Amino acid sequence: MTASGTPHAISDRDRQVRRVILLEGAANLLVLIGKLVVGLATGSLAVLGDAVHSLTDLADNVIAWFVIRLSNQPPDREHPYGHRKFEMMAVFGLATLLAVLAVELALQAIRREAPEISDEPWAIAVMVVVLVVNVAVATWQRGWAIRLKSDILLADASHTLADVLVTTVVILGWQFSTRGYPWLDTACALGVAAVVMYLAFGLFRRALPALADRYAIDPEVLVRAARSVPGVRSVGNVRSRWLGSRPAIDMVVSVDPLLSTLEAHAIADRIEALLRERFRADDISIHIEPDEPPAGPADGG
Repeated sequence: MTASGTPHAISDRDRQVRRVILLEGAANLLVLIGKLVVGLATGSLAVLGDAVHSLTDLADNVIAWFVIRLSNQPPDREHPYGHRKFEMMAVFGLATLLAVLAVELALQAIRREAPEISDEPWAIAVMVVVLVVNVAVATWQRGWAIRLKSDILLADASHTLADVLVTTVVILGWQFSTRGYPWLDTACALGVAAVVMYLAFGLFRRALPALADRYAIDPEVLVRAARSVPGVRSVGNVRSRWLGSRPAIDMVVSVDPLLSTLEAHAIADRIEALLRERFRADDISIHIEPDEPPAGPADGG
């Protein structure tokens, strides 16, 4: 049976993540075409602007696909810890895009004049289909993000959810402006901007600790786990950090100085196996040191 932290299992996970991103990209392409057709047919600048936003979503999918492919590369001379932090950099980038989108949406709601556009029943039907597709993609992608424990898929699912809200505002603005209630469009847009900013804040909270190398696991929790292994006398210099969605752990463990090298190494192996299973760690470094015996009484004459 393949352990969850082995390179083979990680490679399978990343291939599945890339597959999800490719399928989402195909859905975003269909959404882009639908919005473009409606925008050109009705003359709605708002819908055309939403189509441009869908184009950026498609570009995000392409970037995310290449980021995941890069993060799966093994460690090298320039990146001894591997490339998995690129995944968190992508999460940070998506969070930034959400924040910019929220600000632009709020500014557009405040400054925009009521557009003069046609109200075509078939165009409404197309935009409703676009909404259904986006909701289905966001729900499906979030399920896979939880199953694969992928931060970049979770971030992208949040982005797709923001697209649903933005498209909803565009449709409401389109319909309300044709019925003489432009202020309702402004209120809806400002509310959506606040929701999008909240989503961006959540993604920043996820990405920034990893990029700033905040500890991934409470050191006391790691100490208790290591001390539960028979033969461990003390644990010190405990450190952890995030490498993508998995932690890296290193620590110094003291054992009986009379143990042989093979016996001490076996203890380190048991600690590593425990940490890999309990915390899904990818990179574990256990440094074994002999436990210094207490100093005895000085010899006297």
